[in-house]
Amino acid sequence: MAVEVKNNCIFHLQTKNTSYIMAVQYQKYLTHVYWGKKIRLPKVENASLMRWACFDVMEPVPEAEQFPEGKIPDGFIPFSMDYVRQEFPTEQVGDYRMPALEVEFEDGSRCCPLVYDGYNILEGKKGLQGLPSVYVESEEEAQTLELYLRDENRGLKVTLTYCVLEDWDVITRSVRIENLDKETVICRKISSASIDFEDSEFDLIRLPGGWGKERCIERSALHSGAQIIGSRRGASSHQMNPFLALLRRNTTEEQGDVYGLNLVYSGNFHAGVEVEQLGMSRVYMGLGDEDFAWRLQSGEQFTAPEVVMVYSDQGIGGMSRIYHRLYRKRLVRGRYRDDVRPILVNNWEGTYFDFNEEKIVDIAREAAKLGIELMVLDDGWFGTRNDDTTSLGDWFVNKEKLPSGLAGLAERINKECGLAFGLWFEPEMVSVDSELYRKHPDWCIHVPGRDRKECRNQLTLDLSRADVCDYLVETVGGILDSANITYVKWDMNRHMSNLGSALLPPERQREMPHRYMLGLYRVMEEIITAHPNVLFESCSGGGGRFDPGMLYYMPQTWTSDDTDPVERLFIQYGTSLVYPISTMGAHVSAVPNHQSGRVTSLDMRGNVAMSGNFGYELDLTKFTDEEKQEVRSQIEQYKELRTFIQSGDMYRTANPYEGNTAAWVFVSEDRENVFAAYFRILAEVNPPIRRMKFAGLDAGADYRDVKTGQVWHGDELMRVGIVVDLHGDYQSRTWQLKKIVTVQHPHS
Repeated sequence: MAVEVKNNCIFHLQTKNTSYIMAVQYQKYLTHVYWGKKIRLPKVENASLMRWACFDVMEPVPEAEQFPEGKIPDGFIPFSMDYVRQEFPTEQVGDYRMPALEVEFEDGSRCCPLVYDGYNILEGKKGLQGLPSVYVESEEEAQTLELYLRDENRGLKVTLTYCVLEDWDVITRSVRIENLDKETVICRKISSASIDFEDSEFDLIRLPGGWGKERCIERSALHSGAQIIGSRRGASSHQMNPFLALLRRNTTEEQGDVYGLNLVYSGNFHAGVEVEQLGMSRVYMGLGDEDFAWRLQSGEQFTAPEVVMVYSDQGIGGMSRIYHRLYRKRLVRGRYRDDVRPILVNNWEGTYFDFNEEKIVDIAREAAKLGIELMVLDDGWFGTRNDDTTSLGDWFVNKEKLPSGLAGLAERINKECGLAFGLWFEPEMVSVDSELYRKHPDWCIHVPGRDRKECRNQLTLDLSRADVCDYLVETVGGILDSANITYVKWDMNRHMSNLGSALLPPERQREMPHRYMLGLYRVMEEIITAHPNVLFESCSGGGGRFDPGMLYYMPQTWTSDDTDPVERLFIQYGTSLVYPISTMGAHVSAVPNHQSGRVTSLDMRGNVAMSGNFGYELDLTKFTDEEKQEVRSQIEQYKELRTFIQSGDMYRTANPYEGNTAAWVFVSEDRENVFAAYFRILAEVNPPIRRMKFAGLDAGADYRDVKTGQVWHGDELMRVGIVVDLHGDYQSRTWQLKKIVTVQHPHS
């Protein structure tokens, strides 16, 4: 049973390896008791259960007989709320820590004490209206617990939803608030999850960064006060991913306790950890409180995004593999959830805006000879777009560049080259120099009377407006219907500023960023539903919107605009803490690299890119015959590897953030196929012995190297490893292994 309830006041949520326990104290206060490795529910008569949620400095817990028939005297306050491990804290109630919910009533007051008001258990898992979320394929996969809280004086109802995906080892949380009062209520902050730990002996991991250096790993010990992460950019952002983890200070990659939280949302968010006076720590995650407010009139409700919570006692890698398995199968949807992803070539770094139809076909012809399966036409095919100053929003073909149109170009690439055809869009943006802007200048995000701040010569369309969303569904859908397009790269290259919507009244302007996300999700849902055979890849100046919300609609994301393989070691390693390899776009680009200027071998570039959804981003016609042969070999190898690279388990065995090397291993679910990669960044004089140590193998089995035929014991590979002798900067080595299956004869 995933949800166990005792005495109508103790709730025990159980996955196959974890327990999450809450208790209602004094029939009023919902408190947090335990989250961690699976345990049996403590005996209800054991008073220490309640002590788990309160400090001993409180008044003694009264015996039940002190309150006849369980009734609590009016005005009885058994403890200070500032010391209680609350499950959903609010402000102005004597708890001075970070609240999960902040509301404002019409009289200006913000005091909102919530009391327990019952529960319900549902089979399966429901989706969230208008929002992405983890799903199940049958009711047997999950149980859902709804806990009801209410403000006794104001008619505010709060529903805390916990979904327990038992076999996936995951608990999700979301929150719904409903105004049952006659007066309007303003919600100014809402966390989808808030958890109080009784101590603060943790390290915090977060994934900060910037353009071209997304999801860097930052680990530091908790300290007194608040450690906050978030985004106010209108996107989950390059600068901070909507993920954090708490881990015990001795935790490593493969051992120790880890608690991960990841928000299924693509816009502004607010999260963090606060350590208070007695050493307790509160972790929280939800919608940002600086640029957020939502008016709830009588009878209206608001649903906050979902948080995916993962606990593992198998270290950071154990947490990662739980996230990876869940997101591959119960977040990503559609045909390409299970289909292998095609090997592509994108023309962007090969041509930028300077191309015509014949140039694109020439690249596609060369790609076909090398075994590539998909030709992607990037920016510059529409309007009068010859640079980045014009035409965003004008989604019609530039016939000077493409006289055959998209339909004709797609047909040539399909028939003459035998490749599928894909296309780049940036639907959420508009250029001032465009027909769309001249016709609808009020369709962009702006503040009347203020300068419209352009970034990259573009403005952001206001997707909080239904008419703008309708336009995008019609125009993007129309382009996809006009030609045989089987792949879309959906880009978004600037963040929001001058926040304002021409249609929203003044009192609802702070709702615009969230309404934008609801509009975006609606647009994507309608377009992908109408085009189920198209593989969508999200992009935001590279990896600026790499989050579970986008993955619900688009099964992969362009990991970063930085294609330098050395930089990508760090970016892809950091991204893999939460997101599976099947979601990461990774391409071989030209040298010197267009972002870093670094020169690396084609072998190094290929090995890094094969640790993701493999492709090329350069002009293939400029390769030498020797380079073409090497590319052909890379593609042949990746076609053998991609099934289990994209669907198997990943083990990280050397961390580039901690040294001069990076290494990882991909293992198929049956542990019969293995691909391992080892990277040395800089040369060393008189170096120590370096070994590639494998992980995730069958220790009692033997494995054969596909290239050399050498046989290794599984335990030998994991415990001893293989000596790696590399010379020079930016070097790599890979191994493809197959498990030797021993056939047992019946009379042997």
